[in-house]
Order: sequence, then C-alpha cells, then structure tokens
Amino acid sequence: MATLILEDGSRFEGTLFGHKQPATGEVVFMTGMSGYQEMLTDPAYRGQIVCMTYPLIGNVGVNDLDFESGCVQVSGLVVSELCELPSNWQMKKTLDEFLDEQGVTGICGVDTRALTRHIRDNGVMRGRIVAGEATEEDIAACRAFSLHGEAIEASCRERHDVSTAGDVRIAVLDLGMKRSLTNWIVRRGAQVTVFPALTGAQEILLSGCDGVLISAGPGNPEDYPQIVETVKALMAAKPVMGVGLGHLLMALASGCRVERMRFGHHGGNQPVKDLAAGTCAVTSQSHLYAVSGDALPEGVRVSHINWNDRSIEGLVYEGRDAFSVQFIPSGLGGPFDTTALFDNFLKTVRANREKAGV
Repeated sequence: MATLILEDGSRFEGTLFGHKQPATGEVVFMTGMSGYQEMLTDPAYRGQIVCMTYPLIGNVGVNDLDFESGCVQVSGLVVSELCELPSNWQMKKTLDEFLDEQGVTGICGVDTRALTRHIRDNGVMRGRIVAGEATEEDIAACRAFSLHGEAIEASCRERHDVSTAGDVRIAVLDLGMKRSLTNWIVRRGAQVTVFPALTGAQEILLSGCDGVLISAGPGNPEDYPQIVETVKALMAAKPVMGVGLGHLLMALASGCRVERMRFGHHGGNQPVKDLAAGTCAVTSQSHLYAVSGDALPEGVRVSHINWNDRSIEGLVYEGRDAFSVQFIPSGLGGPFDTTALFDNFLKTVRANREKAGV
C-alpha cells in the first residue's frame, strides 16, 4: 500500500510503481486522453505530480520517438489503472520500467476522479507520494515544498543551431521548450538558433535574427524579472511570437498583470475561440497562470479566449509586430488546429525582412 497525501491532509491510497521512492510536488490533473509520454517529458510540467484523468495509462508503452526533452520532467505520476501488458509496434519498454529508469515515482490504483474533483474544488496544492501510511513529517514536507526558477533549470545550457538552412533566421529563447516547437519552424523553411533563458537581448539581436520566438516552459512568470526586461527589448526591435510561458512574459513586458489560476489548464482538449475569425479550435495547454483581464494596458488587445472559463488565451500588441498565445500550437501530443499561427509569424518576419531590403 502507498499514499498520496496533500498539504490539506487529504489522503489517496494506491500502489507504487516506477522508482518507488518518496516524491513531492504540485499536484495537477491532466485531461488528455493520449500523449502521456510527451507529457512526462514536457518541461512545462517540471516540479509537478500529474494526475491523469483518463483511466488506463501505459497501454502503448514508451518508444524512442515521442520525447519532448531528454528526460522525464514530472516529479510524480498518479493513475487509476496502470497497463501491465502494453502493445505497440514502436514500444521499447513499459511505463513502469521507464519511470524506474528515470528515477520517477508513480502511484496507481488511485481514485483519480475523486482526486481531480478535490483539486477542482480546492485548487492546486502540494502533495507527496510515499510508501505505506503518510506521516505528519510527510505533510510538513508537502507544505515546505516550493517552486522557483524552473524555467532556467529546464533551459538549454548553451546557444546552439537547430537548422542553418532557410530564408529567414529565427532566434528561440528557451524557457523549457518542447522539442517539437522548433521542428514546426524548421519545416516552414527557417533557420533556427536556440538561446538559454538568461541570454540578454543584445546578444540575441547581434546574432542577426529576423524574428524571435519566446518558448513555453514551467513556473511563475513573475519569478523572472530579468527575462521580462529582455523580452521587452526584443519586442521593441523585432517581430516576436510567444507561446505558453513566453506569452505571459510578453504580457508582463507590456504592462499586463498575471494571476494564478485555481487549477489551471492541462491537456490537449482545451477549446479556444479566435475572436477575429469567430472560430473555435481545440488546443494543447499546460499552465497554472493566466493574464488578468482587468484593465489591459492601451495597445494590448485580446485575440483569443478560453471557451470554458473565458480566460485570456491570446494577445496582440498593437503598434508592434508581436503577438502571443497561452496554448501550444505545436500540439504534441494533442491537436494541430492552430499551427497556422507559425505561418502568420513567419509571414510577418519575411515581410519585415523584405521591407528592410535584406
């Protein structure tokens, strides 16, 4: 027997799998029906214990292709039923074997419906997975846990080129991005250079880039005032697109306020309305913070809203070649309804380059 204990004292029993050692983190629920390997390796989930709302997890095992980073990023995994006999032609190992190899603990046999309802009603809170009965020391460990600077930890350590072939040059500020993000830019005919999170604006601009993409990543955007200043300078100089955490940093750089959500959006089935087009798309999201809709600064216009809770999902920064979205257009593992945003960004970059006569 094992226990997931929350900081409010709530307990959920199950059975350990994977690494089978104590694990502490923020407990969130993920509503996607597929893509658990992509989720596990997505840096946006760094420091979190993820509860899967889909009941059967692990049924296709783990392969060598669907990694979004070099390792598992979550602190722990909570599932209702763990598939013990997975089957897929690409499978290399079971989920149990993979988490054990990666040093990450899971707990199965949990009433994930009850856990999800508890988080929806009471908000995201810290939790700890332990063998046997949880103790007062485990509750204390929950309450002492905190997250700061995850985007810097998840970022690359050195500047590097992803592609050197293409008619325009895109700089990507890596805040803990998914690998698939740069793939979408490369396949649209752009050169891509990735920069660590704390790279200054001057170094990025001196690279000769034609546009800048601010990536998604984990954590509270207000923890990164230095990066906000970098983003502000980049927005004044080049066409800029932001996704996920990048969206929130661009909003802060433009004078918006950011607020923590009760339970956030996690999963590949979030409906988002494009206010200009009047259409609704299914999107992939993983965030606990959103732009506050109260008194947006002059020149900042809402372009997208979440059709479930009406939270802000996209902004256009008028007078600048810049826009940002809370959701992840690349979608993996999830939908691809909004990948045309990359086309819009590169169209602007190419138009700017042509105007400059380069």
